[in-house]
Amino acid sequence: MNKTIFPQINEKNQYPSKWWVIDAEHQNLGRLATEVAKQLRGKNKAIYTPHANVGDFVIVINAEKIEVTGKKLIQKKYYRHSGRPGGMKVETLENLQKRIPTRIVEKAIKGMLPKGPLGRTLFKKLKVYSGVKHPHKAQNPKVINIVN
Repeated sequence: MNKTIFPQINEKNQYPSKWWVIDAEHQNLGRLATEVAKQLRGKNKAIYTPHANVGDFVIVINAEKIEVTGKKLIQKKYYRHSGRPGGMKVETLENLQKRIPTRIVEKAIKGMLPKGPLGRTLFKKLKVYSGVKHPHKAQNPKVINIVN
């Protein structure tokens, strides 16, 4: 009879994490976010377990060159609150893309990860950069090509 293997969190060396680079230039925001979320969760691996952190590290470059369809540049809004009365700030996707382009990709991916402690640890494995340069050359990341 076959046994089901449940990867334990303390077995970090048994299932080492890899590093991947994804170029976001001319990529659709939602399709890119789903692929990155799959890599972070480890759903592409044979040892995938929903409650365990078996995913890989993902580096997203060229976040300022992300694309969206339709009228989302004008109509999609991002909300944040300072915690003070009347502290609600509303910003469109177009304005946020000019100001902080990495936040758009981070929020899209974070919304696709599980909520709670597991999602927070998975989100720490995501690195998003607005340009081509990233400081993770020493990890020898491999390139993933996403086809729209």
